[in-house]
Amino acid sequence: MSGELTVLLLSTLLALAHILLAAHFKTKQYGVEWNMGARDEALPPLNDIAGRLDRARGNFLETWPIAIIALLAVEATGRTSAVTAALAWTWLGARLVYLPLYWTGVPRLRTLVWAVGLLALLGIVAILLLG
Repeated sequence: MSGELTVLLLSTLLALAHILLAAHFKTKQYGVEWNMGARDEALPPLNDIAGRLDRARGNFLETWPIAIIALLAVEATGRTSAVTAALAWTWLGARLVYLPLYWTGVPRLRTLVWAVGLLALLGIVAILLLG
């Protein structure tokens, strides 16, 4: 299996981690009855940690489709290389670092790490379009 597909599969575990962490801290705040219910009631805003984890989850899910498309496209076109693999691993590494940075409320470094991940994805897209 290529490095790009390995990254893609590992990113599914990271997606699950985002979803489960956000859900855990929401449930911790709102309770099990809320979690198991229809969730129709108005609720107070999430506390700091639950809010950050929910936003981190949303951020991951906004950019993950771009990674899926780029990584599958590089695989489907036979354009995998040491460069595309390094870019894929850089994206995944950045996303792994991003989660605890957002969780703990680190502001500027978190944005820089996010940008590194995005630039890695854009590098793969550039290779596909221009290479």
